[in-house]
Amino acid sequence: STDGGRNLSLDSIPMGLPMSDPTAWATAMNNLGMAPMGMTGQPLLPDFDPALGMMTGIPPINPMMPGLGIVPPPIPPDMPAVKEIIHCKSCTLFPPNPHLPPPATRERPPGCKTVFVGGLPENGTEQIIMEVFEQCGEVIAIRKSKKNFCHIRFAEEFMVDKALYLSGYRIRLGSSTDKKDTGRLHVDFAQARDDLYEWECKQRMLAREERHRRRLAEERFHPPSPPPVVHYSDHECSVVAEKLKDDTKFSEAIQTLLTWIERGEVNRRTANNFYSMIQSANSHIRRLINEKAAHEKEMEEAKEKFKLALSGILVQFEQIVAVYHSASKQKAWDHFTKAQRKNISVWCKQAEEIRNIHNDELMGIRREEEMEMSDEEIEDPSEMKETEESALVSQVEALKEENDSLRWQLDAYRNEVELLKQEQGKATRDEDTTKEQQMKLLQQALQGMQKHLLKVQEEYKKREAELEKVKEDKLKVEALLENLKEQESSTSRVCACSQEKECPVEKTLSNSPVKSEREVLLVGIISTFLHVHPFGASIEYICSYLQRLDSKICTAEVEVLMTRLQNTFRQELSGVGASLEKRWKFCGFDGLKMT
Repeated sequence: STDGGRNLSLDSIPMGLPMSDPTAWATAMNNLGMAPMGMTGQPLLPDFDPALGMMTGIPPINPMMPGLGIVPPPIPPDMPAVKEIIHCKSCTLFPPNPHLPPPATRERPPGCKTVFVGGLPENGTEQIIMEVFEQCGEVIAIRKSKKNFCHIRFAEEFMVDKALYLSGYRIRLGSSTDKKDTGRLHVDFAQARDDLYEWECKQRMLAREERHRRRLAEERFHPPSPPPVVHYSDHECSVVAEKLKDDTKFSEAIQTLLTWIERGEVNRRTANNFYSMIQSANSHIRRLINEKAAHEKEMEEAKEKFKLALSGILVQFEQIVAVYHSASKQKAWDHFTKAQRKNISVWCKQAEEIRNIHNDELMGIRREEEMEMSDEEIEDPSEMKETEESALVSQVEALKEENDSLRWQLDAYRNEVELLKQEQGKATRDEDTTKEQQMKLLQQALQGMQKHLLKVQEEYKKREAELEKVKEDKLKVEALLENLKEQESSTSRVCACSQEKECPVEKTLSNSPVKSEREVLLVGIISTFLHVHPFGASIEYICSYLQRLDSKICTAEVEVLMTRLQNTFRQELSGVGASLEKRWKFCGFDGLKMT
């Protein structure tokens, strides 16, 4: 009974029914699209072909219907279904009027195996119902009511379609004409919880199988997991240290070293071992640089080889083009036919185009080499570091960017507050309390952002004022340097004109703390440097700045010069204990008032 609804095998049905009209069953089964079978299992119509459909016009039942719950296609109106009388042991089934419309049915529930049967005779029993409907398939249960209807549950879904065929038949028990022994069958789909539960279980099973197949397919495409990293030990440490020295195993060893360090394997006992491994990793850098240099050399050689080959190809192209041009001259051109001249012209144009392309490529390579050479000549090997003024300018730019970002954040917070205010009227009372808390938090955040914005603006103004002050001081120092140069030139002219006053001038020069023009320039430069460092600077920092201008300047010379000029430079001590530091500050403006 599970062969898909095509062939209804009646061998398994324990029925020894006498059949008064054997052609009636054959016609009914043929209308269902099944091969007509007798009670003994022998075919009643040996020449029946299921592929041809039904002889009476009813389309055959689709075998895919049981699993998908598909209702059979409707019967075309121009093809009336012929139903015959069906004789059973205890009753007889009379077909309905073929001109009447087919009986209406409800929508088929998913996984339906239960049918509703109404219009039963009042004297009908479960045995008679079983006798009629077990021919459609295996019956699991019958629930009969006292009001002439029952529910029948079959073993498979396709059996329900066979039972629906009997809808509209009039049933008569035996040969009685009593009203209680007759009735009109109405078969329809029934909605049962057992059917729905089994269908849901089947769907869940199919979903599980689909997920399992999908998971297997995904695991098939997953990359293999990396090998596990061994735990640290002295033996493994020595093995990794040896691998770090081998170029072929370096990648694996460096990954193990990284994992050990991230795990926290470094302690006082293992620090020396880890230091030696890190040192080996550092030495690998030199090997990498050498390898890179070798590859660069190979690339340069390949470029040179390509350039030579390209130039040779261009020479041959020039020779071929020269042959075409010589052949185009009148002395040889007149002896060629028209077709030959056309071919020679086409070949000449093609050769010239290819030659021009290769020539442009070669010229591009040479231009690139010339540009690289010019870039190397223009590059200055010793780049000057940024001055303090440029550092202040970059800080001002950073503050500007921070100020803009804070303004944007402030606008975003304001927009959020406005949105919350608009939504506050629409929300319920419970939501109002939470939104009030959000409003308070946002207002607090807004106030904090405003305060921070004000601080940033104040700091921005201070930095701008400081930058202006530095520029003004720089101009003053430059003016001071020019005055000093003018004074020195005037003193030299006085010395040359009046020899009598030479001795007093020498005495004054010998008595002054600044003894030469070099020292005057040093004083001016140091004053400018210290003026942009209001908190002072150490003698080493000052000398490192001066040695960029002149590498011959020494620390002792600068310190002696600054010690002599007590009204211009002042030395102060800062810090406590081990952090004690000597700093020099510029005090020329105060010393000018004192002198």
